[in-house]
Amino acid sequence: MIAKVDKNTCIGCGACPSVCPEVFQMEDDGLAAAYVNPVPTEVEDSAQEAADGCPVDAIHINK
Repeated sequence: MIAKVDKNTCIGCGACPSVCPEVFQMEDDGLAAAYVNPVPTEVEDSAQEAADGCPVDAIHINK
């Protein structure tokens, strides 16, 4: 599973790292990034939850 954050869509709300800090973090530009790929098996559910909870659908998960 690969997680990607579309920086052109991200609004920097911080929801994804609060749901799945093992994969997502906020960067210096104030936007989120997926810093661990592939997503570790043990956190795939929380990474998907972060993607599903993104208010602007900026997170894309490729399985």
